[in-house]
Amino acid sequence: MSKIEEILKKLNIDIPSPPKPVGNYAAFSKYEKLIYISGQLPIGADGKIITGKVIKDVSLEQAQKAAEISILNAVGQLKIACKGDLNKVKSCIRISGYVNCLENFSDHAKVINGASDLIAKIFSFNLHSRIAIGCNSLPLNACVEIESIFEIN
Repeated sequence: MSKIEEILKKLNIDIPSPPKPVGNYAAFSKYEKLIYISGQLPIGADGKIITGKVIKDVSLEQAQKAAEISILNAVGQLKIACKGDLNKVKSCIRISGYVNCLENFSDHAKVINGASDLIAKIFSFNLHSRIAIGCNSLPLNACVEIESIFEIN
């Protein structure tokens, strides 16, 4: 069992088979040693998506969980890009998080911490750069969307 597989087992995390793109784009692209992962939505293994505006329809805790699901879908894409070997992952370079919220919402960073914290637990990386943005809508009315860049060996 690989190091990352051991960590995932210890954390009781299953990397999902990520959803297919919902438009005319690639789920990820590779440039030299960088993997650019397209925006991932909080679509669970059951195919259900966490939808709605954060705080109005979705609690802060549910939104943090949605960010975790979104980043797990990104890791699923990353696993495909690495031909199944997540030990090839050297670092997380950047996470861009988008939060579907009302204009007076200000806890974007707390929502996207769900993704950042999970990446830190799985890979034990140094901190990545990040942006957390509020927006008035997201595809499929998702409450969160996460885009990411990883470096591989």
